[in-house]
Amino acid sequence: METRIAEVAPGIYRLSTFVPEIAPPAGFTFNQFLLLGDEPLLFHTGLRRMFPLVREAVARIIPPERLRWIAFGHYEADECGAVNEWLAVAPHAEAAHGHTGCLVSLNDMADRTPRMLADGEAIDLGGGRRLRWLDTPHIPHGWDAGVLYEEASGTLLCGDLFTQLGDGPALTEAEVVGPAIAAEDLFGFSSLNPGMGSTIRRLADLSPRTLALMHGPSFAGDGAAALRALADDYDRRVRAALA
Repeated sequence: METRIAEVAPGIYRLSTFVPEIAPPAGFTFNQFLLLGDEPLLFHTGLRRMFPLVREAVARIIPPERLRWIAFGHYEADECGAVNEWLAVAPHAEAAHGHTGCLVSLNDMADRTPRMLADGEAIDLGGGRRLRWLDTPHIPHGWDAGVLYEEASGTLLCGDLFTQLGDGPALTEAEVVGPAIAAEDLFGFSSLNPGMGSTIRRLADLSPRTLALMHGPSFAGDGAAALRALADDYDRRVRAALA
């Protein structure tokens, strides 16, 4: 395996590892995002066993010990399995997550006390870059789930939203909702609940210009339209489940 690097928005780098053994024959990507600034942030740590690959990729951009923040969407191995490995190599780094994730998991599991973020609270990385945490409980899964929105570039760090199969380009303007619907049909990974559509439409109101997917290519284009179409599909699924 190798971890490839691509800049998907100004100062935002996608670190992507393709694993063909997952969901063959299409395979599956695991992506992390490094955001530069005076206080660099890594979104998703990667699986613990992938740590050497991801660390080497980060080192091709900045010294890993410069990392100041380590964040992720929810507590799950591919999102935060290597959090303590990163805390060990970056002595000034803090994990940052929403209140629920810190209270139920990170306060115990992280080797250093994490920073708890309220819904809507921002981290200032310096250089005009701010990241705002938004609670999205149970969406697509995980009581503690949330996303980060980078205000300057209009980049939404989506976590598992829009998950798709395959090893596509680092950045695409192609349609991403259909592949996400296909992945949901295959995996059934989302926690269907009546609030899904309204929560995702709240993200659409940000009008993001880039959607940074954890599994799949990043998307450049009308992020609001893509989010609303995804919300419509989840509404359809919830209605079918209730029926």
